[in-house]
Amino acid sequence: MLRRLILVFAAIPSLASAQETIDQAMMAKIRDEGLNRSQAWSMLDTLATVIGPRLTASPAFMRAAIWSRDHMTGWGLKDVHMESWPCGRGWELQRFTLEMTSPRYAPMIGYPDAWSPSTNGDVVGTPVMIGGVTADSLEKIKSSLKGRIVLSQPLMTTFIREDRINPTAPNAPADTYTPVGGGRGGRGGGRGGGPSEAQRIATILHDAGVGAVLKPSRGEHGTIFLQTRDAGANGVPTVVVAGEQYNNLVRLLGDRVPLTVRVNVQGRYFTQDTSGYNIIAEIPGTDPKLASEVVMIGAHLDSWHAATGATDNADGAVTVLEAMRILQAVGAKPRRTIRVALWGGEEEGLFGSKAWVAQHVAGEANKAARDKLSVYLNIDPGYGPVYGFYTEGNDAAKSIFDAWLEPFKDLSVRKNVHAGIGNTDHLSFIAEGVPGFNPIQEYANYDVRIHHTNMDTMERMKPEDLKQGAVIFAAFAYNAAMRDAMMPRAPVVRP
Repeated sequence: MLRRLILVFAAIPSLASAQETIDQAMMAKIRDEGLNRSQAWSMLDTLATVIGPRLTASPAFMRAAIWSRDHMTGWGLKDVHMESWPCGRGWELQRFTLEMTSPRYAPMIGYPDAWSPSTNGDVVGTPVMIGGVTADSLEKIKSSLKGRIVLSQPLMTTFIREDRINPTAPNAPADTYTPVGGGRGGRGGGRGGGPSEAQRIATILHDAGVGAVLKPSRGEHGTIFLQTRDAGANGVPTVVVAGEQYNNLVRLLGDRVPLTVRVNVQGRYFTQDTSGYNIIAEIPGTDPKLASEVVMIGAHLDSWHAATGATDNADGAVTVLEAMRILQAVGAKPRRTIRVALWGGEEEGLFGSKAWVAQHVAGEANKAARDKLSVYLNIDPGYGPVYGFYTEGNDAAKSIFDAWLEPFKDLSVRKNVHAGIGNTDHLSFIAEGVPGFNPIQEYANYDVRIHHTNMDTMERMKPEDLKQGAVIFAAFAYNAAMRDAMMPRAPVVRP
C-alpha cells in the first residue's frame, strides 16, 4: 500500500503537466507580436542610454518611473499609478577626480560610493594605511587623521574570479532546493546589540574629519564593484578604487616611496522628496468568477550609478513592460487580472517590493487579497535569454512550468529547475506564502565583470534576447491567468 502511495504522488508532477491546457493560437500571436514588432530594444536604449543610471530616490530614477508610467498609460493599461514608501534622501554625483600626482602622474580608475558626502574641494596628500587596524588602536591616532586620505583595507588579494554555475548547464551540480528565507536583511550590529567593529571604525573616521576614504574593488581589470547604502550622519567621502591601482598605492607606501594622491568628490543630496516609488498597472480580468484573482509580473527599475544599469536591471524592467505591451497588442482577455510592477529600492534591500507586500499582501487585514494573488513572476539577476525558471522547490509549479516552456524550445529555452535563487524581489512574496519565481538567464562574466559594476552597459545586451524574454513572460503570465486553478502554493518560508 505504501509503495502504491509513493508511486501515485511521484506521478503527480507529470500528471499536472499533461493536464495543462495551452491556447496555442494565443501563443502564436504572442510570438508573432514579440518577435516581429518588438519595442523592447528602443525601450532599453531609453532607460540605459538616455536616462542612464537610476539610483534609488535620484532624479534619474524618477524620470524612469514617469517614463514607464506614461508608456503603460499610452498602451491602454488600467489603473496605472505610482505608489510611494519611505526611502530617504536621494543623491547624484556631479564631479569627481582621482589621480596619483607623485612619484609620477597617473589617472586612477575609481568611483565614489552612492550617497558619499562631498570632499572639501581637492584633498591632496600622502595616504594613511589603516587596513587591519582595530577600532581601539584607531581611536588612539584619531587626531592625526583630520583632512587625510585614508586607505581602509590591506592589499586586495581576494578578487572575484569565478561566475556562478548556470543550473541549466551540462556541468551544473545536482538540482536541489534549499530555502533562502524571506529576503535580504539589513545590516546588523555587533554582539550584544552594540556597534560592530566596522561601524565603530566608520564613526571614528567621521569624528576625526578624514578628508577621504579609499577602498579597493573586488573586481579585476579596472572593474569597480559598487554596493552601499546611505551612511547618514556618519558618512565620509568614500571612493572605490580599481583593485590593482589600490594595491599599487599600498606597495608604494610599503616601499617608502614619496606618494601623493588627489581626490575630489562633489555630489548632491535631494531631500525635498524622501519617498521611494513603485509603478503599478494591470490588464483587468474578464471572468466574473476569477477577475478578482491576480497574476503578477515585475522587475526592479533602480540601478547602481557607475554604469547604465543595462543588465541590472533595465533589461528586466523592459522585459515586463514589453510583455504587457504584447498582451495588450494581441487583444488578450485574461480570465484573471494581470498586474505589472516596477520596483524601486531593490538594490538597497528589496525595499520597494517589501513595502508593497507589507501594504497589500501581508497580515490578517490582507488575507483576502493574499489568497487571491495567484503567482508573482520576477526577472532580475543575469542577462540574455530566459533559459527556464527556478521553481523554489515547488514541484507542482515546476510541472506546470515545464508544460508552458515546451512550445518555446526553439527559442533557446533549456529547462526549469527545482532550485531557488536569493537576493531579489520574488522573495518578498515567498515570505508571505505567495508563489514567487525568477528565471534562469546567462551568468557568463556576470559575477566577475558586470553585476553592480562600471561595466553594466548596453554592450552586454542583444535585441533577440530581449524579444525572447518578453515573449516567455507574456506567455507565462497569460497561461497563469487562464488556468482553472491558481498556481499551487508551497509552505511559507520566513526569515
